[in-house]
Amino acid sequence: MINVFQPCLGEEEVSRIREVFQSNWLGKGKLVDEFEEKYAAHLDTDKSHILTANCCSEGLFSSMHLFGIGEGDEVIVPTVSFVGAGNAVCAAGAKLVLTDVDPRTLNIRPEDILAHITPRTKAIMPVHYASNPVDLDGVYAFAEKHGLRVMEIAREHHLTVIEDSACGIYSRYKGKPLGTIGDMGMWSFDAMKILVCADGSALYFKDPAVREKAAKWLYFGLESKSGYSNSVDKKWWEYDLSCFGHRSIMNDVTAAMALEQLKKLPGFIARRHEIAAIYDSRLAGLDWLDLPPALPADCSGTYYFYHVQTKRGSRDDLAKFLRDNDVYTTFRYFPLHRVPAYGLAGSFPNADYAADHTLCLPIHQALTDDEVNYICDKIIEFGKNNNL
Repeated sequence: MINVFQPCLGEEEVSRIREVFQSNWLGKGKLVDEFEEKYAAHLDTDKSHILTANCCSEGLFSSMHLFGIGEGDEVIVPTVSFVGAGNAVCAAGAKLVLTDVDPRTLNIRPEDILAHITPRTKAIMPVHYASNPVDLDGVYAFAEKHGLRVMEIAREHHLTVIEDSACGIYSRYKGKPLGTIGDMGMWSFDAMKILVCADGSALYFKDPAVREKAAKWLYFGLESKSGYSNSVDKKWWEYDLSCFGHRSIMNDVTAAMALEQLKKLPGFIARRHEIAAIYDSRLAGLDWLDLPPALPADCSGTYYFYHVQTKRGSRDDLAKFLRDNDVYTTFRYFPLHRVPAYGLAGSFPNADYAADHTLCLPIHQALTDDEVNYICDKIIEFGKNNNL
């Protein structure tokens, strides 16, 4: 079976993990610090803005606490989002306000936000679908039009922008890395992402003070950590708490993997662009299939997804045909308004169209040209078999 997602690991990661085992220190230590520094450099910033966590969803959940979002507040989220976003808002006691999306990019649009802003709006949580940038200038323009100061979190009435850039590890919006434009951003390093460390994430904070608050929140709220380098009046087992936080950190085992993967990241991205170019070339002549829309000239993507949309014929039949021929595909993300647990009704025609017509084709750096061409052959064969 040709996988839709697949990690690309090698002896380099194994060797680095072996060193961690031999060090007898497996917890959060110097390798986590090293990764935070190097990932910050990757984002053209410094470590005072970057913090690691055990997963990207932890960033979404923690953002509610860090920005004081709770009961009585509203958070605007595109309905085409991962459940982690919806769950984070609901678990905080805030109201989840869903918007429609662009039918082709599947990204939230400024007009979608404008239609849902109320005096209770506290935050926007844009998702950069498929690693392709949301029109953030437009988002900020609408925020400012409504007298909502995006970058100030101390005002009584404010709008915080929390970027879900889980997939956009190499994407840029007008020269700026995705995830570093709002008040907070996050990237995922789980088993199905591009940079893989089994589980883990990086969080960005525009305000370093919020980063320091987050560091305590993600480690029990400890003011002083016990251990070799954190003695308190020679009694290193004593500590105090600044908040009732929990433990959601990376460790040196996952950081060892992440450091080696970060070295390989440019090559990973180059290969994904090569694969996308084959898809573009081979599938461009199929008038029953829409290919991913081109990005604006001042933006760059990562090709985490390569999503196509059926204009004629059944998306589900195409997915089944490909699976029967050993090609695994999927659709991301099942719209939150269709998840019964949220109990949210409304009109989301673009998201409904996308959910019924969009298919994510295999794209990962381990794919061979022969495999990509085989996928294209099967898609072309499906169209001919169904007179499309």
